[in-house]
Amino acid sequence: MLRLGVNIDHIATVRNARGTPWPDPLRAAMLAEAAGADGITAHLREDRRHIRDTDIDALMAELRLPLNLEMAATPEMQAIALRHRPHAVCVVPEKREERTTEGGLDVAGNEGFLRDFIAPLREAGCRVSMFIGHEPAQIEASARIGAAVVELHTGAYCDLGIEGRLAERDAELAGLIKGAELAASLGLEVHAGHGLTYENVGPIAAIPQLAELNIGHFLMGEAMFVGLAEAVCEMRRKMDEARA
Repeated sequence: MLRLGVNIDHIATVRNARGTPWPDPLRAAMLAEAAGADGITAHLREDRRHIRDTDIDALMAELRLPLNLEMAATPEMQAIALRHRPHAVCVVPEKREERTTEGGLDVAGNEGFLRDFIAPLREAGCRVSMFIGHEPAQIEASARIGAAVVELHTGAYCDLGIEGRLAERDAELAGLIKGAELAASLGLEVHAGHGLTYENVGPIAAIPQLAELNIGHFLMGEAMFVGLAEAVCEMRRKMDEARA
């Protein structure tokens, strides 16, 4: 079954806008679990714009689902991951001025550094994932450095659909399909995520090599209208329908 990882970052974004203790990301994680999520994703950014260190503390202490900790490849983040030892660590590119993660990590251009960076995480028992585009060079480099997982960035596919550039969107989807096939052939577990909604998740969920989708922003927005449990259940239904 295709797993659903629910990213709870933007529960924290709303909380931080007012400086109150609520809404609580841990409560969101528990609601997502009850609604059928298979894992929880949280991105601890260097500027702590949404998820904070205390959120990671609470998630590690209370969460029953696997935690996927997204983070930049910095010494500070490595130390945090080694202290907590979450189920999974997803290494992402990060720029302070960006609104959201833009593009994939350049593993091929930083192969030696990233190999050394992830080695202690692997030794600590974390499943290490590289958040990358579907370019063969990036997938092959991820396999060479010892990553267990690649998460393919679906942002371009989603944005092209929103803009009505359908031929380009279809070409991007074809690239994601080929990337998933290549990654699986190299022994990597394949995930995908970024920008997925009810409307565009079907063709991605139908890619047979994918083991997991990580979805956050859309689900948190939809939850404002229908509730988090219903939003997660509907995304689960859409994914299962596409996979079937």
